[in-house]
Amino acid sequence: VAPIYSEDVLYALVGENFTFPVEIKQRIEEITWKKNKDKVAEQDGQTPPVYFAPLQSRSVLKENGNLTIFNLEKSDAGAYELHYWDSLNDGYLKFILEVLDPPSEPRISHSIQGDNLVLNCTSDFQRPVTYTWNLSNDPRSHQIQEFSIPIKNIDVTTKATCFITFSQTKKSSEISLIQCIS
Repeated sequence: VAPIYSEDVLYALVGENFTFPVEIKQRIEEITWKKNKDKVAEQDGQTPPVYFAPLQSRSVLKENGNLTIFNLEKSDAGAYELHYWDSLNDGYLKFILEVLDPPSEPRISHSIQGDNLVLNCTSDFQRPVTYTWNLSNDPRSHQIQEFSIPIKNIDVTTKATCFITFSQTKKSSEISLIQCIS
């Protein structure tokens, strides 16, 4: 049987905890994780996993092949390979991990179009982010980058907050809406 083979590019941020998306259903006899051809973790049978530098004190290898790295650093970026043996077959999974600096706070710009205040949220981040708007006087969240609010719904206390989300990291900026229309 041919080994299972795939290669995925994955993105995570400095400081996050990251788990490679591995789900091996069958029982695994041996697991070896390599980064750029150097061993970083291995497990043989029922013995506890062994870890190697640079992941020695900040990674966990689970029985299903999952490898979690804690408190990611830029230097954790690279080509990772999982080799496993399930007593019948060899399996290989390859991942390219890119570790990015976290995004900075989003920028909010505004304009008036007819009877509406239009807010725009922008991010300088190099990957697509999720945009969410929250209004202080509205319990709903709005997953959209440009947000239009009828001017008649704005009072002196209304604030709008834009959140950008990438991976497990969320950043926000807030604006008082009365300053946009006065």
